Amino acid sequence: MEQQIVKVKNKKGVKVIPGFGLSLGVTLAMLGCLVLIPLASIFISAAQLSFGEFIETVTSRQVVSGYIVSFSCAFFAALINVVFGVILAWVLVRYEFPGKRLMDGLIELPFALPTAVAGISLTYLYSDQGWIGALFDKIGVKIAYTRIGITIAMVFVGIPFVVRAVQPILEKLDRQYEEAAAMLGAGKLYTFFRVILPELFPAMLAGFGLALARGIGEYGSVVFIAGNIPYKTQIAPLLIMTKLEQYKYADATAIALVLLVISFLLMLVINSVQIYMQRFSKA
Repeated sequence: MEQQIVKVKNKKGVKVIPGFGLSLGVTLAMLGCLVLIPLASIFISAAQLSFGEFIETVTSRQVVSGYIVSFSCAFFAALINVVFGVILAWVLVRYEFPGKRLMDGLIELPFALPTAVAGISLTYLYSDQGWIGALFDKIGVKIAYTRIGITIAMVFVGIPFVVRAVQPILEKLDRQYEEAAAMLGAGKLYTFFRVILPELFPAMLAGFGLALARGIGEYGSVVFIAGNIPYKTQIAPLLIMTKLEQYKYADATAIALVLLVISFLLMLVINSVQIYMQRFSKA
């Protein structure tokens, strides 16, 4: 029986993927309904304010303090997540030990756990009367209702992003480069920082960006442990909820718009650096 060879031509006007037009239409419709239209509604709602009212709302002392708390805590939490996320990914990929699959599954627990439950649990642990908070309270370190507690909550919800971004790269990383470096006399630290880390850096940067974005917008797991002290531990999402409860929808969307723009610019910069590093490593 002769084997039939089917040639697929990729010319203009020829549909290589069956149903591409329908798939693209459904994709664009879902993208518009779930992403573009909700984001556009923020701009439309914020437009109800005059330019002067908008500037006054988003630059008030309380709101600016909320921006500072949210972005600073999210930034430090993302840095911590990068360090410990790489360590966790390294352990899961390079070592075999009892309970490895259970540990790998627990990494995604912050995704499945309701944020309010996480917030209550963290507050109970790190309060002055909690198991961990009581130990630090003896040496004069207060965790709950401070920015330290907020950072810990953001670390909790952001750690899976870094682990899941770095883990596949480690699994595909060819160990021959490490063996070659060892044969040439390179130490373990030199091999890690000069051979392994450059390969992981784009994934680490992607995980950092995702953890940062999650921390900036996190509400449920942060609001309980933050304590919501004005000008000290009030986060920006809480101010948005406060405005909504006061039926000041335009003010709430104005604050949300600033968060959206800043988050978008941060992600744009991070993705640009990531693309540059990938091209630099291939060059």
